[in-house]
Amino acid sequence: MDAKFWRAEKNQCVRCVLCPHSCLIEPEGHGKCLIRKNIGGVLIASAYGKISSGAVDPIEKKPLYHFYPGSNILSVGFNGCNMSCLFCQNWQISTQETAVQDTSPAELVHSARKVFSIGIAYTYNEPLTNFEFVLDCAKEFRESGLKNVIVSNGMINPEPLNELIPYIDAANIDLKGFTEDYYKEHGGNLNTVKHTIEALFKGGVHVELTNLLIPQKNGNETDFANMCRFISGLSRDIPLHISGYFPQHKYDFPPTPNNALTDFAKKAKNYLNYIYIGNRAGCGFTDTTCPECGQLLIKRSGFKTQCLTDENKCPNCSQGFYAVF
Repeated sequence: MDAKFWRAEKNQCVRCVLCPHSCLIEPEGHGKCLIRKNIGGVLIASAYGKISSGAVDPIEKKPLYHFYPGSNILSVGFNGCNMSCLFCQNWQISTQETAVQDTSPAELVHSARKVFSIGIAYTYNEPLTNFEFVLDCAKEFRESGLKNVIVSNGMINPEPLNELIPYIDAANIDLKGFTEDYYKEHGGNLNTVKHTIEALFKGGVHVELTNLLIPQKNGNETDFANMCRFISGLSRDIPLHISGYFPQHKYDFPPTPNNALTDFAKKAKNYLNYIYIGNRAGCGFTDTTCPECGQLLIKRSGFKTQCLTDENKCPNCSQGFYAVF
């Protein structure tokens, strides 16, 4: 499958412009993401239609807590990633090409209907490096009346992002930290991610964010407060999921202490209405309450969800809240 968003360079090299890396790819080579390859002077989307992993997940596992809570969603992943996070939790499929299963957008729609899924989540690795397949799937799912969800690092250029936004219903963007140095250390670009979040939210996509808290690396309180201010500048209602880190891939720091997670969650509440702690039991910050009157709206235990309202307003005070049912 020919890729989109590239241009020819000298000596049969190609320049991929899907993401801010703008990889110059020599003949028979590949970009940082592994799966966009130069074959005979043409950029090929080599992972098109090739699924590395799939499952039916609770929507809360994405994590999305305010988008069709309590529902299930077909979830698929590919190979490759355009960042190089030293703490990657899915490095087995993001850093190498693995065994894959061929599929098509139509087959995935059929699979989603068969398992009574609300739609499809493109997740596990960085799905937007397989832009062409995600776009084709998103169009097919939209035409079928099913939902499209992306779980992404947000490292995509504005032009392809704008082409995709009209077909995306919800997104969880991994906001890994809030300094350019931290992003550079992991092969990313903070300004690009900020633009992605803004464009999705302003484009009418339901947005939630995740921050993996590693105290030794991104636990600076000032940086964290600046991140929360950025989010609240878009909307205080954007949910923030603060996740606990466990040693993985190339990081062997001890797991994030529970008290650090709760301390940062309490700090975030100064700026945002909906704060959750993920990847760690016993820390609280799991239920959804009305930011106006404190009424319990959604109760959670693990991935078991009990909705106490079926519309996006509080049944006690009628205050609206950021949710899709």
